[in-house]
Amino acid sequence: MTNVQRGLAEMIGTFWLVFGGCGSAVLAAGIPELGIAYAGVSLAFGLTVLTMAYSIGHISGCHLNPAVTIGLWAGGRFEARDIPLYVIAQVVGAVIAAVLLYEIASGAPGFTGGWRRTASPSIRRTAIRWSQLRRSKWCSLSSSC
Repeated sequence: MTNVQRGLAEMIGTFWLVFGGCGSAVLAAGIPELGIAYAGVSLAFGLTVLTMAYSIGHISGCHLNPAVTIGLWAGGRFEARDIPLYVIAQVVGAVIAAVLLYEIASGAPGFTGGWRRTASPSIRRTAIRWSQLRRSKWCSLSSSC
């Protein structure tokens, strides 16, 4: 496989691991009535690694983590010249997944991530309008307002 294919495979694999594993923890584990709890988060991480092992394992080895890449190098099973490619691809995939999760979670009720302080004024105005619209619809359906 070419370096581009291996790097892309690692980026997609790490994206999937962070999006599926961390996403399950962020979006579903904390809901007491419906949440997936610790066992569900563990299964989400395990299943994301399993799906990527079968999907990209034959392309890049499915490291999915810079620590695995460094560990394989330290054990003599990975060449040092490929480490930067893998680590950069893994970090880029993880950052893309984290940004996407952050954007998804920021729309959830009760989210306190502070994105309103860092967003541009036009994005902030749009987000405030949407949150007011959601709140007004919720208040018209619920007597808790």
